Amino acid sequence: MLAVACDHRVPAGAGRTIRADHLAARLPGKAWQRLSAGAGAKGHRWYDWAWVTINVPGPGHRYLLIRRNRRTGDLTFYRCHSPQQVTLAALVTVAGLRWTIEENFQADEGLTGLDEHQARRWTSWYRWVTLAMLAAALTIAAALEHAHGPGPADQIPLTRNEIAHLLSSPDLSGPRTTPRTRCAGHAGAAATSTAPGPATTKGKQPRTRGHNDLRLEY
Repeated sequence: MLAVACDHRVPAGAGRTIRADHLAARLPGKAWQRLSAGAGAKGHRWYDWAWVTINVPGPGHRYLLIRRNRRTGDLTFYRCHSPQQVTLAALVTVAGLRWTIEENFQADEGLTGLDEHQARRWTSWYRWVTLAMLAAALTIAAALEHAHGPGPADQIPLTRNEIAHLLSSPDLSGPRTTPRTRCAGHAGAAATSTAPGPATTKGKQPRTRGHNDLRLEY
């Protein structure tokens, strides 16, 4: 389903096309049905709806869906495609999902800072949005689980810090370069084996600082 402008042209047969608003003006009064596009903050969103089948070659079924505001008479048009035949009520339900999507974006902006990024590059923006959407998904999952009742008796809910620790684990954040610790000496003293350091200027030895069994190179 795609919202289109009033001057969008649709096939009218015999190679002709007609504007969407001109087609809506030709519809009889009985073509309009009063249906709800879903529940909103102030109750159901009632509109008058009409649809026209568009005959074009190709698989599936195509329609022009028209929504009319019952108070102002303003028209909104949608081009629709469905692999199988559907009812007008089904198309109205899909059109009503627009408000659900907008409400989800507003919730994500308020709860997970979806719009608070200060990135100017695609990669940075992509990482920020991905993390924000992951946090929103966890929030929604937690809300749905809470709505279904308490969890198993042998499990306790995770705190925010515990969830942050899980998300920062190597399995999710990628491989990390960490020192490897091995046992050395008869007393089992710990020695740290570090990865090779960066190349140094020729003839210059790296400075070292020793502290017990831990040696740092820089």
